[in-house]
Amino acid sequence: MSTVDYVDLGPPIRGPGALSGDWRRFWHLTFTIARTEFKLRFYGSALGYVWQLVRPLLMFGVLDLVYSLGKLGAIPHYPAMLLSGVVMFNFFAEATAGSVRCVVDRESFVRKIQFPRLAIPFAVVLTAGFNLCVNFFAVAVFTFVDGARPRLQWLELPLILVMLITLALGWSMLLSALFVRFRDIQPIWDVVLQVLFYGSLILIPLEKIQPHHLLGQPLAHFWLLNPLGVVMQQYRHALLGPLPTTVANGVHINGSVSAATAIGGYPELAIPVGFVVVLLFVGFWVFNRSAPHIAENL
Repeated sequence: MSTVDYVDLGPPIRGPGALSGDWRRFWHLTFTIARTEFKLRFYGSALGYVWQLVRPLLMFGVLDLVYSLGKLGAIPHYPAMLLSGVVMFNFFAEATAGSVRCVVDRESFVRKIQFPRLAIPFAVVLTAGFNLCVNFFAVAVFTFVDGARPRLQWLELPLILVMLITLALGWSMLLSALFVRFRDIQPIWDVVLQVLFYGSLILIPLEKIQPHHLLGQPLAHFWLLNPLGVVMQQYRHALLGPLPTTVANGVHINGSVSAATAIGGYPELAIPVGFVVVLLFVGFWVFNRSAPHIAENL
């Protein structure tokens, strides 16, 4: 009987990490992938980028009609609030839902080419960012038509969008890494997005929630523990400013208060903001640990 000699091949070879290589190469690759995906999305389409505007506008039109019949349309600047909320949530949903399968869908790319793996989910978020920029032209036009005028608080808007993008990046890194091993992530996240859409102050303004209480606290305090709710409320406060005070159940309500005022103060506001920061670091940590083994796990 012959014997087989086993040769020690050494430790397993690690694949590329999340950020292997220099930063210039990483950002150039990310931008190239995102630009290519953005162009291919409308390749051969007669209307091209117009379709990117049609989808949120149609969704806004249907929702505005339905909720106007429910007397929400009587709220000052409600159409501008609704359209901006729909556009920002569409960005979040597109960035995160697209990131779930982004690594798996590029299996051949991942197996054959050495590159920083983090460029894939970053490119998905950047592509969604391109679409967000296109859609914000419609938001800007509609906001002026609805009667809003420039104000100093508009300087807050870039910071609010940075928080939204940071939240999307954190989820994108985490979801794309987990989906490689756990394929149930996709249907779970589809359900989570539906819940978030109705729980992020997009359809129902804060002034309709403030009079209600839960466990002895205004329901708005619990609603704004959702970082997306904080983004939506602060965006509306910065964009539209003080709105006429309304009365509900004997309570005088200002629906355009800042997120800090609505949630009960800056210490309470630190909870959703801290969640965004922690999620970003956790998402990167999980993706960075799994990046060298992505090819073998696919």
